[in-house]
Amino acid sequence: MNNRLAILCSGQGGQHRAMFDLARTDRHACMLLDQWALDSIFNMPLDTILAENALLFSNRIAQPLIVAATLATWEAIKAHAPAPALVAGYSIGEVAAYGVAGALAAEDAISLAASRAKLMDACLTQSPEQVLIAISGFNAESVGELLQLHQFYIALETGEDSVIAGGLSKSVAEIEKNVMQSGGRVTVLPIEIASHTPYMQAAVAPFCAELKRRHFAAPAIPVLAGISAAFITHADQAKATLSNQLAEKIRWMDCMDAVAEAGVTVALELGPGSALSRMLQARHPKIECRSVDDFRTLPGIATWLARRFD
Repeated sequence: MNNRLAILCSGQGGQHRAMFDLARTDRHACMLLDQWALDSIFNMPLDTILAENALLFSNRIAQPLIVAATLATWEAIKAHAPAPALVAGYSIGEVAAYGVAGALAAEDAISLAASRAKLMDACLTQSPEQVLIAISGFNAESVGELLQLHQFYIALETGEDSVIAGGLSKSVAEIEKNVMQSGGRVTVLPIEIASHTPYMQAAVAPFCAELKRRHFAAPAIPVLAGISAAFITHADQAKATLSNQLAEKIRWMDCMDAVAEAGVTVALELGPGSALSRMLQARHPKIECRSVDDFRTLPGIATWLARRFD
């Protein structure tokens, strides 16, 4: 059987100060990072951001930062990788996925991520103090009923007994008390907005307009849409799903199943972080999953890939 590769593009939550280190060891990727002029995009030196957690996890910075790190890493390793069978991105990772798939130039993807973050942050004026929480060990049907009572919504379906939900921070303590009484667990995530819930509805139309202003080609590699787990191969499809996903839940369980059904045998997460590779490995153990964050060097990644595709 021939191996098939999936590229996974991380979402928020796994940022760290070394997230550009591997890319910077590649001359081509390092040159591109200079061309992308990230210091100008952020109005401060990149190294200042990487040294300060408050900046690393600030939504307006985190979204374009993650896209830039993902695409720089891809530029550093793509010469050593076989053509991917598909690309899947988790939340903001879906913007990066279209960069990997050749539908968006890297500069456009990074700029688009910055616009996306700004529009989502603007939703805080209507509903301030938003939050995302991870809930595990709790029946999916029951958690939906509990969340509804507190005007929380499931934002990401991540497992049979685990979800990420978004709402207002004032309700977290009561939700946590109910979940813990049933043997479950609640973790507050370092994300400032209730993404992929109706709290983001006001951002959908302006982001759709922003997408229409961008040059968006048909993906050269199929991209999985987070809200449907459908394979996207046309630019118009991509624009519709990218805008709608701001206020709709991400069906990541279905996306993982679609990866397996596509015959993927090897998956590489571009980072930052390794949450997606761990989730996919747990759900589909026959798929060999790694993250670039598992490796110390680019040659280590190249060797791992070569052993599976030579």
